[in-house]
Amino acid sequence: MSPDFDADLLKTFIAAAELGSFTKAAQVVFRSQAAVSMQIKRLESIVGKPLFVRDTRNLSLTHTGEALLEYARRIRSLQDEAWAAVARPEISGHVVLGGPDDYISSLLPPVLRRFSVMYPAVEITVICAQSTALAPMLADNRIDLAFVTRDRSLRLDGDFIRREPMLWVGKPDEPRLWLARPLPVALYEPGCMARANTVAALDRAGLPYRATYSSASMLGVLTAVDAGLAVSALARCSIPDRLSVIAGRHGLPEIEPLDIVVARSAKSNRPTCDYLAAQMQEDLSRPMEGVLTVQR
Repeated sequence: MSPDFDADLLKTFIAAAELGSFTKAAQVVFRSQAAVSMQIKRLESIVGKPLFVRDTRNLSLTHTGEALLEYARRIRSLQDEAWAAVARPEISGHVVLGGPDDYISSLLPPVLRRFSVMYPAVEITVICAQSTALAPMLADNRIDLAFVTRDRSLRLDGDFIRREPMLWVGKPDEPRLWLARPLPVALYEPGCMARANTVAALDRAGLPYRATYSSASMLGVLTAVDAGLAVSALARCSIPDRLSVIAGRHGLPEIEPLDIVVARSAKSNRPTCDYLAAQMQEDLSRPMEGVLTVQR
């Protein structure tokens, strides 16, 4: 008898294979890292062979894993195509979606991929910008949807999607930075919630710091961290595996998490926007099983 490949197992396997990390896969499928490991072990027991080669820093596929990945992608794609063929409403049009680069790159690719399969006649334009730039664009109806951190001071509010912890990160071979006082910190630009929450946490803790670098994009912040010139605090979903994540050590304070919402413009009351917002809600807002703690 042929094995029964459960859809949830395949979804977790694809996420782990594509992201190269059980930690990041856990964020995408909304389970704890332990639950992801158990799902992979269950799938390996069904196949009867290991699917991943594991070591302390890397996660790669075995030959069996590579073969299964192609079939898993085809199965998932066929499921979406089947729904699109028999159940989806016929809609077409254009949606302009805005969001910061870290949310766009880390959370939205699987959402947009599924949406494009189910609604192929909808054209999506994605604009990467910080919340301070997206707020006036939303008010002026230059964008339809904004996938952003809730910030009522900027009048950015909407349907709640998920809460993202903020964690301290740094270059692995630069531990001296964690202990430096004042602490060298790379921050986002003034006016954004990530910066405000980070600075507020440092001030509450009475920890001396200096804002060594400031950037409007995650790439700019990561450049300073990768160069070993500063530490930073990032949303958990956007932390690259190459960085060390410190939780509750070296005297670094806990930071308030970020609430991610989908905000809508006054002219977004149309089916194309409704269905994309609903897809984001469905794919990204399911509660996590247990607490995912990252320490590398």
